[in-house]
Amino acid sequence: MTATRIGLPQRRRLSRDAIVLASVSIALVACGVVMVLSASSVENLIATGDPFSIARRHVAFALVGVALMFVLSRIPPAFWRRCAWALLASGIALQLLVFTPLGFASGGNRNWISLGGFGVQPSEFLKLALIIWIAHIIAAKGELMSRWQHAVIPIVPVAGLGLGTVMLGKDLGTVLIMGAIALGACFFGGMRLHHIVIAVVTAAGAALAVALSGGTRQTRIAAWFEGCSATSDNYLDLCWQTVHGWNALALGGVTGAGLGNSQMKWGWLPEANNDFIFAIIGEELGAIGAVVVLAQFVLFGVVLTRVISRSHDRFVTATLGGILLWVVGQAFVNVAVVLGMLPVLGVPLPMISAGGSSLVSILASIGVALSLMRGTEGSRMPSDARAAVPGHAGRRV
Repeated sequence: MTATRIGLPQRRRLSRDAIVLASVSIALVACGVVMVLSASSVENLIATGDPFSIARRHVAFALVGVALMFVLSRIPPAFWRRCAWALLASGIALQLLVFTPLGFASGGNRNWISLGGFGVQPSEFLKLALIIWIAHIIAAKGELMSRWQHAVIPIVPVAGLGLGTVMLGKDLGTVLIMGAIALGACFFGGMRLHHIVIAVVTAAGAALAVALSGGTRQTRIAAWFEGCSATSDNYLDLCWQTVHGWNALALGGVTGAGLGNSQMKWGWLPEANNDFIFAIIGEELGAIGAVVVLAQFVLFGVVLTRVISRSHDRFVTATLGGILLWVVGQAFVNVAVVLGMLPVLGVPLPMISAGGSSLVSILASIGVALSLMRGTEGSRMPSDARAAVPGHAGRRV
């Protein structure tokens, strides 16, 4: 007697790459929870009498972000293209709220709004909206992206509008990251390389002009060029944070002083739980702990690069490329700032630094990445067949 099997539609499971991406993300979030608690406890105790208030808030945002990541991972990939324009319009509208009575300045930048007693940074959510919108435009234009007119319109003016709303709040660090994200999405989406080079040169010139236009940015850059040390003229001012970040790394050595045993978090290092949390990681966990953290970001990038290289969908490659540049690029910018290789930009370490907006928005972007990876699983093509697919021919220079 022959058994008859009735085929039922099966849900697509997460691929091995998607499982690794989700696991690495959760590991980084867990590391961030521990390090934020350690880095913030002393100053928080002195300021409020409660050493755990920042850590509790960070845990709450982490739980919300991880839940959101898994919810978004279940959404069909087609949804993101249908909502691309709405997401971008919502992101820009939210960013414009910083110039209303809801907005307020922090650290010299007006890039925050107050909602329900919480400070929200709209530009973090605008990053994800911008990536999805650019990917949608690239996918819609297809081979037309090889012509400069289509490479420029509407990406340059619309993306420029989004970046301009952030620049009005004087947050140059966020603008630079957003610019890199946009260029990353364009590159991985198949835009011609010489168009990318022209955009990079133009953007770099504009950023340099803004940075040297005066104010604290110019003085920070001047101090960075002069070099910081304990004997420099700017030690007590512009170089304080950089020098004490170095001191933290030096005190950690190879194996670290031990979790919770940082000296620099006792009021010596500003933003110890935020922009300079990597220095506390190096001090408490040593070079070994710092390298492990960096290795997780490298693995994050390797996984997304693998998926991008196997996909024949421009929307998928552009979206994943933008997310790759966002997370990995921002991580290495943060580390470069702590090491003194770049001037202080006020850029947090993704998924580790304290900050609810950054944490939730990045985990949401990873949820989008998982959604796209779930949708493309099982639709891979042999490498010799990909060249016949529009948008998968070799990149033309």
